[in-house]
Amino acid sequence: MRIPILLVCAFSLAFAQQTRHEITNTSAGDRKPNNPAVPDVYAVSSQFERVVIFRFKYQTDLLAGLQAMIKQNHIQNAVILSGAGSVISYQVHQVSNREFPSKNMFEQDPTAPADLISMNGYVMNGHIHAHMTLANPEKAIGGHLEPGTKVFTFAIVTVGVLPDALDLTKLDDKSYR
Repeated sequence: MRIPILLVCAFSLAFAQQTRHEITNTSAGDRKPNNPAVPDVYAVSSQFERVVIFRFKYQTDLLAGLQAMIKQNHIQNAVILSGAGSVISYQVHQVSNREFPSKNMFEQDPTAPADLISMNGYVMNGHIHAHMTLANPEKAIGGHLEPGTKVFTFAIVTVGVLPDALDLTKLDDKSYR
């Protein structure tokens, strides 16, 4: 009777391990050439209206919790200044090629504990573009925060809130080139 139970447990763990899959962007905007009318670099000036610190408890999905707090605190624009804590699982994606169309590699591990070493990014018109770095004794990993990143001991994320009227629409628009 022990052998079938052990096989079921081993089979279950095999599906709970790290997975990776790549997605190619197929939008028309991802294939267009640079536009000479778009500046190489531009600046947006502003000041923080306030700083807000969010604290997340055990098993909270970090992205869903961040989205809820951004909405609950009526934040349209912000800079994600820092993040610290630990997670019991993660999902991130990173760019995985150098030519358009762009490709993203999604990496997920529902069984990987890690320290949340840092988090940064932006909130632009209510949309969160967050990056994070995680580390465990074997490796460090980073990328865009995705659903499935669950908090372990706690997580703390600090945001600097910018004016609602600030136009940040082009900052993460990769077709604006």
